[in-house]
Amino acid sequence: MTDFPWLIVMIALPLVGGAVVAALPAGRDPLARGLTLGVSLAVLVLAAGATIAFDTGGDRFQLTTSTPWIESFGVDFALGVDGIALVMLLLIGVLVPVVVVASWDDTSAGRRSMRGYFAWLLVLEAMMVGVFAATDVFLFYVFFEAMLVPMYFIIGSFGGPRRQYAAVKFFLYSLLGGLVMLASVIGLYVVSNSQLGEGTFAFDALRQLEIDTDVQKLLFLGFFLAFAIKAPLFPFHTWLPDSGAEAPIGGGVLLVGVLDKVGTFGFLRYCLPLFPDAARDFAPWILTLAVIGIIYAALLAMGQSDLKRLVTYTSIAHFGFIALGIFAFSTEGGTGAVLYMVNHGISTGLLFLAIGMLIARGGTREISAYGGVAKRAPVLAGVLLIAGLSSLALPGTNSFVSEFLVLIGSFPTRPAFTVVATVGIVLAALYVLLLVQRTMHGPERGLVAEEPGRFHDLDRRELVVAAPLIALVIGLGVYPQPLLDLIDPAVSATMSDIGSDPAGTTPAITEAGAGD
Repeated sequence: MTDFPWLIVMIALPLVGGAVVAALPAGRDPLARGLTLGVSLAVLVLAAGATIAFDTGGDRFQLTTSTPWIESFGVDFALGVDGIALVMLLLIGVLVPVVVVASWDDTSAGRRSMRGYFAWLLVLEAMMVGVFAATDVFLFYVFFEAMLVPMYFIIGSFGGPRRQYAAVKFFLYSLLGGLVMLASVIGLYVVSNSQLGEGTFAFDALRQLEIDTDVQKLLFLGFFLAFAIKAPLFPFHTWLPDSGAEAPIGGGVLLVGVLDKVGTFGFLRYCLPLFPDAARDFAPWILTLAVIGIIYAALLAMGQSDLKRLVTYTSIAHFGFIALGIFAFSTEGGTGAVLYMVNHGISTGLLFLAIGMLIARGGTREISAYGGVAKRAPVLAGVLLIAGLSSLALPGTNSFVSEFLVLIGSFPTRPAFTVVATVGIVLAALYVLLLVQRTMHGPERGLVAEEPGRFHDLDRRELVVAAPLIALVIGLGVYPQPLLDLIDPAVSATMSDIGSDPAGTTPAITEAGAGD
């Protein structure tokens, strides 16, 4: 099974599928939906097969393939995954079919053909797989930038009233970060040429370079800016509330559930192993931004009147926890951060979908328009509650283990930052419970009182959308060990690269924590 080109097929299949869907004649939207769902389910099967083929006790990068691409510049079309990348591919495999089914009868974008929407979803899936699977830094940059195009059109063509403004803002912010990163990519090539006699973009070769500390700092900042914007880390976050609020629900799920993780993935994959000295020097500043973001975003979330903007601010707070785990430079913290990336995609994806179901009934994103929905739609209220409890990391839900690991992993090395970050846990409980209370409970208010017939409970399709994510929220909350077995060796190798806590004891600690 290891000889099968898992990663190439996972990229090529949705690309070809997207082209086929886009080429369908007008009026064939049902066929476009069916093809898109079939392709996305096939990618999920491939991701599961790649996981089975992956040997947790084997080489750091597996399922590798490499073909010369631009030979004169030492660029290869090189793919491979470690445990960190593999769990992100699994997340993509799960979320894209869910998004397709969630968008099945979406008529809010009737001004545009839904064939185009589904075609862009498949292209986006291919780019997301590529960005996590690339082991050539130049190839990673290509996927990093190419990923912007389908999301730009998803937001700009199928989003809310201010969709064009949000799409342009998203594109310009990300493009700016990418161009700065390109300068650092070129700098790495120059350094490799001076030390190795020939330039290269291969990650393994670049990881062996002895780069002067001052040069490291300059190159680190180029990568860091791109990843901090993508994450987004405070104060580079301002594009996300607009883009997340104006994106269609399916696009918003992938934006906050997967695309943003490219930033935190980049911290682990590139910033720490390639520039360890610079990472240690800048860590206090980055951790300061992380904890500010946790508190700042949580406070703003509590004051939001727009449902979708509230969810985007909760994501900014969660990314602060992920950054805290990464730059604590411990295996427990790093493993917790990667698990947090996966769990955040699940919990926030479910929260975004539940919000979308509510908006589909009320026709507005304003929180004040809802009240007492639970009396009319108790199952919808239950889904929103489960998503909210996962978002605030209630014990027994998937997010608890990851947040627990981040905190116990960061406290020994960064106690002051960890203590401040715990305030964000209390604030998370406040903004989540306030959201549930204001929309679902109490007397019927707003549109619920004026037009109660609109607030029917979940139909069969909506139950199919919510069920797999709820199962993951509970399943990973009870038994996260399969994911930890994939993640821990890769994080340990990353900490060894930076010369910090290479051994780690994450699995044993997590089993104890999950049991509590």
